Amino acid sequence: MAPSLLRPASQSLHLAPPCADAAADRGRSRSAVTIGGSRTLSVSLRVGGSSRREFPCTTMASRDHSGLTRQLLDFQHGTVDEIDGERDPFKELKARFMDFKQRNCVDNNSNYQNLAQQQTPKFMVVACADSRVCPSSVLGFQPGEAFTVRNIANLVPPYQHGASETSAALEFAVNTLEVENVLVVGHSRCGGIQALMSMKSKQDDSQSRSFIRDWVSIAKSARLSTEAAAGNLNFELQCRHCEKESINSSLLNLLTYPWIEKKVNEGTLSLHGGYYNFIDCTFEKWTLVYRPGLEGGSKYAIKNRSTWS
Repeated sequence: MAPSLLRPASQSLHLAPPCADAAADRGRSRSAVTIGGSRTLSVSLRVGGSSRREFPCTTMASRDHSGLTRQLLDFQHGTVDEIDGERDPFKELKARFMDFKQRNCVDNNSNYQNLAQQQTPKFMVVACADSRVCPSSVLGFQPGEAFTVRNIANLVPPYQHGASETSAALEFAVNTLEVENVLVVGHSRCGGIQALMSMKSKQDDSQSRSFIRDWVSIAKSARLSTEAAAGNLNFELQCRHCEKESINSSLLNLLTYPWIEKKVNEGTLSLHGGYYNFIDCTFEKWTLVYRPGLEGGSKYAIKNRSTWS
């Protein structure tokens, strides 16, 4: 089982008070870096039983990014900075890019120029940020075919959650690009789902707060449903169940967006779930049926389920 993404912050980080001024730091062994007009905060890090080490960090975001952008604009194309070829992590990426350019721009220039003018994707994809599950690689999407957003555990927050990169991407894809399909893709051995399933109590929540924990809390209902349906199974099997449960939770959350529900009712937008199991390299897909006018039964159902193996 993969290690949990969460680690209690209290066991690793110790925050010291902000430095009063530069004079207060004279004679001390640590150094402080000031970027722009931001002030520094001393951070002490203790790992295991190691001695205490202190690192400075800024307490506010620097606004000196405009200077970096000017350097990029002043860069002359065709010039190359001196880089140790054996240690350059971009060497392989350059070769891949040149291959991409040959196949997509040189060999198929008319299509490439059309894409340069506009995009008309039929799919909006919500996928996990996991490096093993890139939807373009797994499903073979070509440039211009899928508008994609990726986050931890491929979650869709409800409309009431407010602004996020996922809700912004959904708004643009559905209202501006007018995609015909929204596909939420989950996967096996998802670290985000493991983090979600590790949340056992409010006390545990308060002791281990993190960005990851706050984000995956969006899918708490999936965790509770999993505990009710598969609570007698071991942790790994519970996570496997929750990986699919959370996809369906996200599909229902999509319907909390008024403009998505409207298009689904009109039949111009379809919502789909997908599950990529990279253990045995299979892909399962299904389509959500939404029947808002139905009385005396569930408004939701699954259709067109199939497994590609």
